[in-house]
Formats: sequence, C-alpha cells, structure tokens
Amino acid sequence: MMQDILQQTTWAEWFGVLFSVVQVLLARKNNSNNYLFGIAGILLTLYVMIVSRLYAEFTLNLYYLVMSVYGWIYWKFGKQHKETAISSTTIPEKLISAGIVVATFGIFWFFLTHYTDSDVPIWDSLVSAFAWAGMWLMARRKIENWILLNISNIISIPLMIHKDLYLYAVLTAFLFIVAVSAYMEWRKILNQKKVDAYS
Repeated sequence: MMQDILQQTTWAEWFGVLFSVVQVLLARKNNSNNYLFGIAGILLTLYVMIVSRLYAEFTLNLYYLVMSVYGWIYWKFGKQHKETAISSTTIPEKLISAGIVVATFGIFWFFLTHYTDSDVPIWDSLVSAFAWAGMWLMARRKIENWILLNISNIISIPLMIHKDLYLYAVLTAFLFIVAVSAYMEWRKILNQKKVDAYS
C-alpha cells in the first residue's frame, strides 16, 4: 500500500508539498519570506490540481499566487512602509470574510456543476471558499486567518484521499496542526502587544 502511494506520487507533488511545508512553518514564525516559498509550492500545485480535475482547487491556487505576491508586499511594507503588525479582525473585515465564503462557494458550485466534469463540486467549492477568505485575512496579517484556513483543511483531507492525492492529504493534516500552533503563537504575540501598550 505505502509502496503504491509512493509510486503514484509525482515529483511535482513532492516538491509542491516540501515548499508548502517550509512556507507554513515560516508563516507560523511570523516571517514574511514565507510567501516566497509559498509561490514556488503554488506553481507546482497548480499543475497537480489541474491534472486531478480539482478545478476549484486549481483556481484557489491561482488566487493563492496573487495573494502571496500581495501578502509578501503588504507584510514587508504595508501602508506605513514597514512590516504590518499582527492584529484581530475588525467587524467590517468579518463581514467581508463571510461574504467571500458565501460568494465564492456559490460561484464555484455553480461553475463546477454546470461547466466541468468535477465529481466533487460541493466539497471542492467548500474547501476553496473558506481558504479564499482565510488567505485574504492572512495577507492582512489577521489572526483569524488560521481559523478559516483550518475549516478548509478539515474538509480538504478526505477530499485529497478521495482523489488519491495522499501526500497532499498528509500535507493538509500537517497544515491543520501547524495552523493550530500558529494561532496560539500569534495569540501570544497579540497578548504581549497589549501588555506592552498598557505598561
């Protein structure tokens, strides 16, 4: 079984997963260079997703590519020409995030159901909807990004197994664990910022 999985795994999957692991570990450490590794992983993942007929995931990765470039610039320079600090999501940002989830799900579900040969339109759309919103929050360095990305991760694990993308299923499980840890790490940074502000 394990030998079959290893034989089915392409070089694009191996390197896509490797770069993605480095990216998320750097993001957990609040390192803006995470996006550079993310871009490399995304380019390889685009190829894997189109071959696997995961069209919403393919489009999601195109979005990741754009948001990674935007996020890297925003993290490095922000509006104030210096690194943007971690912060909590405001009420308007929460409403925008909810709107992204609902609109993205609706658009992808409709498109996948009517215009593609996708056999998993609902699940593919759900993974992408929560990830689109989470990535938008991550680009703005909002702590709640980890929550939305983990909702996407939970849905994605069985989807990757269904598509025989076992390495991506393992990666997604790993990303889930790192996202929990990253949320706690970012929460510590935010709490310390509050303490420093009052002292």
